Amino acid sequence: MNLKDTAKTVAVKTALSYLDKDPETNLPKLMEWFDKFDTKGTLRKEREAIRSVIGDKDKNWYKLILSLWKDIDPGVRNRLLENFIINGSLLGYQKQKANKEKYNCNIPWAILMNPTSACNLKCTGCWAAEYGNHMNLTYEEMDDIVNQGTELGTYVYLFTGGEPLVRKKDIIRLCEEHPDCVFSIFTNGTLIDEAFADEILRVQNFIPAISIEGFEEATDGRRGQGTYQKIMRAMNILKEKRLPFGISCCYTSVNAEVIGSEEYFDQMVDMGAKFAWFFTYMPVGKGAVKELMATAEQREMMYHKIREYRRTKPLFTVDFWNDGEYVGGCIAGGRSYLHINANGDIEPCAFIHYSDSNIREKTLLEAYRSPLFMGYHDNQPWSSNMLRPCPVLDNPGRLTEIVEKSGAKSTDYQNLESAKEFSDKCVDTAEKWAPVADKLWKKSHPESFNEAGEIISMCSGNCAGCGKSRRDA
Repeated sequence: MNLKDTAKTVAVKTALSYLDKDPETNLPKLMEWFDKFDTKGTLRKEREAIRSVIGDKDKNWYKLILSLWKDIDPGVRNRLLENFIINGSLLGYQKQKANKEKYNCNIPWAILMNPTSACNLKCTGCWAAEYGNHMNLTYEEMDDIVNQGTELGTYVYLFTGGEPLVRKKDIIRLCEEHPDCVFSIFTNGTLIDEAFADEILRVQNFIPAISIEGFEEATDGRRGQGTYQKIMRAMNILKEKRLPFGISCCYTSVNAEVIGSEEYFDQMVDMGAKFAWFFTYMPVGKGAVKELMATAEQREMMYHKIREYRRTKPLFTVDFWNDGEYVGGCIAGGRSYLHINANGDIEPCAFIHYSDSNIREKTLLEAYRSPLFMGYHDNQPWSSNMLRPCPVLDNPGRLTEIVEKSGAKSTDYQNLESAKEFSDKCVDTAEKWAPVADKLWKKSHPESFNEAGEIISMCSGNCAGCGKSRRDA
């Protein structure tokens, strides 16, 4: 760390200490001070967004920010904020940017990995339910992934599975060994108990995201009888311990109306959740229940509902499909994140089970520069309409092209499924969503359309060996 970076680190820690004394009074003052340190404008948009929020004490975002001081243990809060702001944003971003330019490839902000394929539940529509306890990353392998990642500028690490809390001790050990990183899990919540909550309180750099499908009937219907009550118990434990947590929601054709309801959002806020990740169901694997895919009408409903609640509810909410317009489309393939499964296969996305690299054979950097990941790097965004960000669900065939060209293989643990087979399952859904997405995009981004009503291409069409524009009809 150079002298300039050291000064920034000290400044952020000083600022948080200043804020601790009287957050309501000092927050506006702090923003003026913070402006002086973001000399390159790295966080200009974020600063502007925060400033617009703290100017109105009646706004939901203002209430959410203050709740971090009212509801969260100060040691946990400050460690997480320091790691997010200093390492994940200020220092990490500069390292990522430098390495992207140096190696001409994507460097992710976050890495998602599966410690194990094992799970204590068997949820309908989940590919992991069929895998069993066949595959695991060793602690040493996960530790090496974090070491390699931080060298390149990645300080945020997420865990999924299987059920990652089957590996509680190893996850806590990683938190201990890497206090400068932020760790989080996508968990069914059933294995969170008092003892584990105390461990989270001790390490201070860990945040759970609990998977929940709606209310009791919907959750138990997909995850098994009694799961909902176990989740409620886990949330109560975390809230009582003053630990931050969020929820992870997969909306399907069955539950979209429930988890898109105001009643559901209000309950999650009341339970103490500070953030919510929303995903749409993907028909991954040959045994996938295609009928669970959300309809175009349901996806549009979620588009409107999440934006409404984002303006009115004290809950930081992200929809990983419908929020493509805010992040420039698809974030996978290392552009912002990637996935490493329990077998060590390095995949572009948690829903894209194809790989040409394994952590046991290649370094992370070698994987980022592999044909598959460079296919993502060279072709993102997949559409000029950022409400159609996915190379499978929204643009069937695009994934097939780069998988076949790269020679990537299926990493499905049970039944190998070609990229074409996977993409073909999404054709009907994509065709029905396209006109809806274009309607929404035209309303919010009229400048993206020409006089004929066509979306203006984001590709010049001058690539060697291509000669055609990526115009979207």
